[in-house]
Amino acid sequence: MPIDITLRSFELSDVDYFMAWAGDAKVTQYCRWDTYTSRNDALDFLKEVIVSHPWYRAICVDDRPIGSIYVMPGMGKDQRRGEIGYALSAKYWGKGIATEAVKMAMACVFKELKFLERVEGLVYAENKPSQRVLEKAGFVREGVLRKYFFVKGESRDIVVYSVVDTN
Repeated sequence: MPIDITLRSFELSDVDYFMAWAGDAKVTQYCRWDTYTSRNDALDFLKEVIVSHPWYRAICVDDRPIGSIYVMPGMGKDQRRGEIGYALSAKYWGKGIATEAVKMAMACVFKELKFLERVEGLVYAENKPSQRVLEKAGFVREGVLRKYFFVKGESRDIVVYSVVDTN
C-alpha cells in the first residue's frame, strides 16, 4: 500500500518529531550538521534557521514530520543555483519516500523560487542510497569533487548531481 507523503512548512510544535530523526546518529552521519542531543538546541534551530529559510519543508506522513528537505539558493551572482538537502527517519528508509519527496520538491521549487535555474545535490561519495534517490528523481550525475567538504573532522569526496529548470 503506497504511503501518502506531503511536504509542509515546519512549526515550532514539530520539535519532538524533528528530534526523532535529527537526534539519530544513523541519520545524521551523512549530514553536515551534528546530531541533535538537546531539545532546546533543536527548538533554536527551528526558530532561527528553518522558519526564516527560503525553502525548507517537513516531509510528512499523516501530517507528522518524518524528515526534512530544503533547497538553499546561492548568494549574489550564484543565486540562480540552489542546493538540495534532505534527511529522513531511518524507520522510513528504503520505501521510496526520499525519492518521492525530492520529486515533489522539484515540481514546485522552480515555480516558487523563480530566479533558480539549477539545483545541485552534493552527496558524500560513500552514500550510495542518497545517490540513487537523486538519480531516481531525475538528477544527472556530473562528477566527483575530491576532498570537497571538511565535515566532522575529515575531508570528504562529494558526488555532484544536478537538475535544471527547462521552462
